[in-house]
Amino acid sequence: MPRAFLVVLDSVGCGGAPDADAFGDAGANTLGHIAKVCAEGGAEDGRSGPLNVPHMDALGLGAAIRLASGEAAPGLDATPTGLWGAATEVSRGKDTPSGHWELAGVPVPWDWHYFPDTRPTFPQEVSAAAARLAGTEGILGDRHASGTAIIDELGGEHLRTGWPICYTSVDSVFQIAAHEEAFGLEWLLKLCRDLAPMLHEMKVGRVIARPFVGDEATGFTRTSNRRDFAIAPPSPTLCDWVSDAGRKVHAIGKIGDIFSMQGIDTVAKGPDDRLMEHLMQAASDAEDGSLTFANFVEFDTNWGHRRDVSGYARHLEWFDAHLPKLMTKLHQGDLLIITADHGNDPTWRGTDHTRERVPVLGHGVGAHQIGLRAFADVGVTVAAHLGVAPQGPGRSFL
Repeated sequence: MPRAFLVVLDSVGCGGAPDADAFGDAGANTLGHIAKVCAEGGAEDGRSGPLNVPHMDALGLGAAIRLASGEAAPGLDATPTGLWGAATEVSRGKDTPSGHWELAGVPVPWDWHYFPDTRPTFPQEVSAAAARLAGTEGILGDRHASGTAIIDELGGEHLRTGWPICYTSVDSVFQIAAHEEAFGLEWLLKLCRDLAPMLHEMKVGRVIARPFVGDEATGFTRTSNRRDFAIAPPSPTLCDWVSDAGRKVHAIGKIGDIFSMQGIDTVAKGPDDRLMEHLMQAASDAEDGSLTFANFVEFDTNWGHRRDVSGYARHLEWFDAHLPKLMTKLHQGDLLIITADHGNDPTWRGTDHTRERVPVLGHGVGAHQIGLRAFADVGVTVAAHLGVAPQGPGRSFL
């Protein structure tokens, strides 16, 4: 019985979204612009020269970028030998839940709530609830901010007062940063868990725990113990379809959080290098008929939001270098799909996600051009490959 591996490279968009202008992102192209900067010698920190991702390009990465955006990515011009195309999102957001749910067959049927870029940004009742649940007299932050910048700015005050640092972005999120030791990781997770229902009722997509360590003298660093408390999907997703058919669903990275653990049997977390180990193990050992659903988040969190082209290019090259070994571990008949959930163009203005199409690359079915497809087609395709009945608007491209 064949298995399926759905791998999301978080934020690795390829431009060309037809509604990008409505999001202020017309012209954004994460992969295309990274390749261009690399080819021009502008991404030389820890790496050098043109973007070197030959294995993804062989599957069809360069072709997918050209298809999605109409623009060539310098150095990515291989003739595709795998399944390749690009997908367009219909959900009204450029965030993690919207992208992942729609990839899993469920477009978001509502408008997300976004907090205004004002000071303060949160309604008084939300700030008061956060303070009450934290057991403090107030909160710090209360504005739009970069997560790393705000802990550098307010980490010392947080240690002195014990007040949680609360902030947001252009995404539908309420983020809480707190010191993993002084505030306590379990207390932070409980705070986020207890506050989440109030935010979910407002249609805020996620309450995110952002633990950090360090002090003012040595600096503050976020840990890998991030936890997302996401609103539940509005209807059964690919994970539920596979689980309801009696198959196993293995989540790697933040997939369990994104889907509120619905239809998921096991979870493996950690930094991306550790997640790659988990994915390799799953490729060797996952049960017949199972789905392994992985998210590699550091493209987004470490390099996209920080507008670090060199770092983003290094991470693309890191993933690509592991791809041959991953493919050799797959069994005959298995399907591997590599895609993304949105863009985060490190050459773009600001520090937030960009509305883009995403590449869809596949291994296990030979050379197969799928053209421009819908996000929801990905989940339906995986279900069809596994012999599981889909429930949703997508169409299989197999």
